[in-house]
Amino acid sequence: MLAAARRITIPALPAVLLAIISVQGGAAIAKGLFPVLGPAGTASVRIGFSALILLLAVRPRLGRLTAPQWRAVVPYGLALGSMNFLFYCALDRIPLGLAVTLEFVGPLSLALLGSRRWLDAVWAVLAAAGIALIAPWQGGGLDLPGMGFALAAGACWAIYIVLGRRTAAVLPGAEAVAVGMLFAALPVVPFGVASEQLLGLTPLLCGLGALLALFSSVLPFSLEMQALRTMPTRTFSVLMSLEPVAAALSGWLLLHEQLTAGQWLAVALIVVASAGATLTVK
Repeated sequence: MLAAARRITIPALPAVLLAIISVQGGAAIAKGLFPVLGPAGTASVRIGFSALILLLAVRPRLGRLTAPQWRAVVPYGLALGSMNFLFYCALDRIPLGLAVTLEFVGPLSLALLGSRRWLDAVWAVLAAAGIALIAPWQGGGLDLPGMGFALAAGACWAIYIVLGRRTAAVLPGAEAVAVGMLFAALPVVPFGVASEQLLGLTPLLCGLGALLALFSSVLPFSLEMQALRTMPTRTFSVLMSLEPVAAALSGWLLLHEQLTAGQWLAVALIVVASAGATLTVK
């Protein structure tokens, strides 16, 4: 799959937009599997098929990895698995658009961490205002555990970014993701097995799981890697800030999820904060 993607040349901008659409389409597929497999079972199936596809496509030489490479890729994989599991737990309780918006707080906080410029404080205030608009201050409406799961997934995303940079320095990108996906299963699969919902797997569900892995991991990874060859990193990061909007639209179109005017404003504020931080934080 990755080799085929390398042979098909797509301009950088359409590649990133297709990756965003693919990820959110995959999230919609995942939410459709929750009634049968639950969040833990769905995450287990996604990571399992993703690991299988990537291992077959990349064929990493596990026996030749050095000790520093193992020390980098193992925690990277654990962070990847935890991020996916917590995000699915959030997605089971709150709309897709809000789950992605809250998850974005993690990498945004990482971008702003340690900054001392007044303009960066503006982005932080915008993000905080967005969270405040989402929060159910009257004690009803939005699910608080769901919001907590989304924010925890965002924290894992920030850790994943830091560990990903460290891993990329000692292991090529495609190989790092393929090996990391093996260890991503460790914090997820035990919960999937404990839920006993994996026992209900059928050929149809396995097919949907493979489709989920394709749309959520393999295809977007291939497209993003292709785009990054020619697109500046900062431009790429700004485009990725569109993820919450794409998620809200996917939830509306594919899952019939409705957001209030205040929640749409919250999404917009966090998107602006994320894009602004990307453009101005050094």
